Amino acid sequence: MLCVCPTSTVADQVYLAPQDFLVEVFANAVPEPKVLWITKGLRAETRAIMTHSKGPRRIRYWTQSTRSAWILEEIGKVKPITTGIVINDGHIERVTVLIYRESRGWEVRHSFFTDQFIGARLVENHRLSRSIDGISGATLSVSALTRLSRLALYLHEQISPD
Repeated sequence: MLCVCPTSTVADQVYLAPQDFLVEVFANAVPEPKVLWITKGLRAETRAIMTHSKGPRRIRYWTQSTRSAWILEEIGKVKPITTGIVINDGHIERVTVLIYRESRGWEVRHSFFTDQFIGARLVENHRLSRSIDGISGATLSVSALTRLSRLALYLHEQISPD
């Protein structure tokens, strides 16, 4: 399930608060958030990328020049993983796990995993331009972050002028 309104519970592992992520990304000059409405046409594409039909009707994002920041959520095994993704000029600049709620698979938060996404672009069929190595015991979390990265790249294309 994709969600963009991060919520916290007692068991959440907050590695970086969403607002702090935005402050880091935009060097203390966080732009006003914008909203991308998920229209019928976009919904078909987001469903294909996320491999399920659940998702919000609108997604907040922040943009400055050719960069956009997205705070997205996807279910790992049973609970959402809140992830911050920065896209710059059509490629991934940064992937950061902000809040992790699962009991397993937390290794996806480390840079040895997230750095694999840096520089990736979307290619045919909304696939990443590079393969992402998995982590034993974290297959569903790896898959969730990969789908979110693909989604952020696709959404960035929708807000970028041609």
